[in-house]
Amino acid sequence: MNSFTHFGLYPEMIQAISELGFENPTPIQSKTIPHLLSTDQDLIASAQTGTGKTAAFGLPSIHLTNIDDKSTQTLVLCPTRELCVQIAKDLGDYSKYMKGINILAVYGGASIQPQIKSLKKGAQIVIGTPGRTKDLIKRKKLKLNNISRVVLDEADEMLTMGFKEDLEDILATTPQEKQTLLFSATMSKNIISITKKYMSDPLEVSAGKANLGAENVEHIYYMVQAKDRYEVLKRIADINPTIYGIVFCRTRRETKEVANKLMHDGYNADAIHGELSQGQRDEVMGKFRKRQLQILVATDVAARGLDVNDLTHIINYNLPDDPEIYTHRSGRTGRAGKSGVSIAIIHTREIGRLKEIERISGISFSKKLAPNGIDICQTRLYTLIDKIKKVEVDVKQIGPFLPEIYEKLSSLDREELIQHFVSTEFNRYLSYYKNARDINISGKHGDSRRGKRAKGQSATGPFTNFYINVGYISKLNPGRLIGLINESLGSSNAEIGQIDIKKTFSFFEIEKAKEAQLMKGIQGKEFEGRPIVLEISQEKPERRAHSKDRSFNRKRGKRKGSDGGRKRRRRK
Repeated sequence: MNSFTHFGLYPEMIQAISELGFENPTPIQSKTIPHLLSTDQDLIASAQTGTGKTAAFGLPSIHLTNIDDKSTQTLVLCPTRELCVQIAKDLGDYSKYMKGINILAVYGGASIQPQIKSLKKGAQIVIGTPGRTKDLIKRKKLKLNNISRVVLDEADEMLTMGFKEDLEDILATTPQEKQTLLFSATMSKNIISITKKYMSDPLEVSAGKANLGAENVEHIYYMVQAKDRYEVLKRIADINPTIYGIVFCRTRRETKEVANKLMHDGYNADAIHGELSQGQRDEVMGKFRKRQLQILVATDVAARGLDVNDLTHIINYNLPDDPEIYTHRSGRTGRAGKSGVSIAIIHTREIGRLKEIERISGISFSKKLAPNGIDICQTRLYTLIDKIKKVEVDVKQIGPFLPEIYEKLSSLDREELIQHFVSTEFNRYLSYYKNARDINISGKHGDSRRGKRAKGQSATGPFTNFYINVGYISKLNPGRLIGLINESLGSSNAEIGQIDIKKTFSFFEIEKAKEAQLMKGIQGKEFEGRPIVLEISQEKPERRAHSKDRSFNRKRGKRKGSDGGRKRRRRK
């Protein structure tokens, strides 16, 4: 069917959904709505986020409602309060021109008394979370003896959240003769067990592998060490100034940690997790929908019910355990004809899981290098320039202040004025990224490539040993040291050998051909506010298995002995 009018829905419903922009039904709607309108057969639907499944079960439920009967006729169960409220709102929009139909959302985290009061008045369609629904049934306030259909929406997530017992208790209280509809993004063993126990000869339909906007989604991955996940996330946000996306984490604890780091580092971000009160959750979700937040950090469960059509990015801070959940996540972007990006941040041991996602979903990932400091600084700078060019100038408002401003800036010529103005924004990114290390992992075995020579490759010539007066107490690490060397040389082509980072100073090797260039290039530089002292040293970098010193072996084997202090020994 290519039009909702062909389904035979009430004219009032057609009017309402037309005003919402509904024109042609989605595949899941075309397969589901005619079936539900014409038969009582149970239904199992595999449907991802964004496929239009709410209308797929909602429109028939409204059409089949006996308005003269105030008892509950349709019960919709879903995993979260947010999704519950969203479904109730959608069904209310579909039926706004139909008189006498009452739709009620019941959920935890809110007072139960108003919900009981609404049930007493009569609600033909009730949408509820399992816990609150079960509570109302026990109190004998929600009566299901006249139920005609039960909808299990996001069944996979309800089971993941531990609602299996609640679902079974609720289903056990419903009449034997009813229609059961199950909608799920994935079909796990637990889902299958429920279908066998509570459904009879169900029709199985599918909306396909991904949501309708999947062709507009670019799937990419960055491969880094696990400890560098957060650094990649920051760089993604920095190189995408207009980012509006969700970062998916595996656990509630990780969600809190990542969000707190982002907020501490000045990013427009927040999180939703189980430790928030309902009021706090509503506030965060409201801000995100209004785009007052650019980045929302969440678990899969917490993000349920968040229906936003213009997300630019989905970032998988961790790959989901179930490959099909990746498709469910990525389906939240690339909607309504817009393009989107779905990013996976992985380490070498996860490449197999990435291949499994490709195999199951039929999508293809492309590998990209994490943005480097120069790229980020350039992007932010040009974004600032574009913003300045497009800003609307209200001369009337700023006019009284201009004479004094002109006077204050009169000592600067045009070029100097531009330089000063741009630097106010640019300097903070430059100061952070000027010594940024390469955090990408490449190569067949995932070796970390820093500089021209990677681990295991032979050097092109003799090395010079250097002493530098900063160590790990000044937050120096091998990556930042290599970044400092590359910046001083003006390239990343130098052969770098062993690096031995101690508490207040460090040693490292560099190819002898770059010795003079490095000495000259590093003059006058500072590291974390400390003037750099660089000297050719007789002491050679070394790595010890049992030491507090931070060592990094680029090429050579271990060597016995260490000074453990500032004093430098001469080799015999």
